[in-house]
Amino acid sequence: MAAHRKPRQRSLGGHTARTAFTLALAGVATTTAFDGTGQAQPNLTPAEVRAKVAKLYQEAEDATEKYNGAQEKATAAEQRLATMRDEAARKEEKLNTTRDALGSMAAAQYRSSGLDPAVQLALSDDPDQYLDGAAFAERAGDRQSAAVARVRGQLREIEQLRGAARLELTSLKARQAELRKQKTAITAKLDAARRLLSRLTPPERAGIGEEGGGTGLGAARASRASTSGRAGLPAPGSATAEAPNSRAAAAVAYAYSKLGSPYVWGATGPNAFDCSGLVLASYRSAGVSLPRTTYSQIGAGQRVSRSELRPGDLVFFYSGISHVGLYIGNGQMIHAPNPSAPVRVAPIDQMPFAGATRVV
Repeated sequence: MAAHRKPRQRSLGGHTARTAFTLALAGVATTTAFDGTGQAQPNLTPAEVRAKVAKLYQEAEDATEKYNGAQEKATAAEQRLATMRDEAARKEEKLNTTRDALGSMAAAQYRSSGLDPAVQLALSDDPDQYLDGAAFAERAGDRQSAAVARVRGQLREIEQLRGAARLELTSLKARQAELRKQKTAITAKLDAARRLLSRLTPPERAGIGEEGGGTGLGAARASRASTSGRAGLPAPGSATAEAPNSRAAAAVAYAYSKLGSPYVWGATGPNAFDCSGLVLASYRSAGVSLPRTTYSQIGAGQRVSRSELRPGDLVFFYSGISHVGLYIGNGQMIHAPNPSAPVRVAPIDQMPFAGATRVV
């Protein structure tokens, strides 16, 4: 019976299923070398690995920006929900106070309503005093009616708040589901990229620190930089001096100070960044508030052409506006590339240029 179990074939089939599942998550665009048939995978050249890794990093960065957008909306929803709950609690406390007053008023009315008012007037030793008291009782009745109306109004307000809070909670749960979805996509793509990179020798991996291994002059120039991102760089003074204003100069100076910091998706500093997180933190240090995502940041200022770029401008890449860097002059930017490379200086011709914005 053991001979019919064919453990090796089952092991191969399990490996094939796991491989197919992993690639489905990773979303690799070209899967001819990973067709899940269980056959031996062909050897990929470093250039082929570079292209696949670049594609995975770009897709992961696009998912990262969607994650950042969902996170921003989830945070706003949480704040609105907390505000609504606080307001509802205050209104409930006010309602309880009104109810207590109404209860005291009803109890007093009950105690004084043993006789018909006409009989009380007839039996009174001091009719004038009684009439004064009756007028007071009438006014008290008016106050009681007003108190009842207030209770009803407060109940309506509280119910409206609770309804709005329920809608906000539904929205928050949807944002949280989107966060989980994008996190899964990011993790899968980065894991797939790491597996591809593990096929290469250290010398072959040396040039893949930029945008997943871009080719051409831009990648060659960037690959000669040290792993800290600082070797052979001009002093920040030249870039800050050419910035259009002091706030742009401060943002550039901050970005320079973060060279060598690791890339971590979803991070906005102070010790790690993703691409839009670095730009956000740079301008935050200069007292300027920017949106969280690349596709929002591109609309946060005045659009400028490539020929008009000045230090401090935001430069965007890819058709989906999924990457951003901080321009520092001479055709270069500081950016957070991807998990294979720290914050560094790179040429802006390294990726497909999509546009630029001058924030201040």
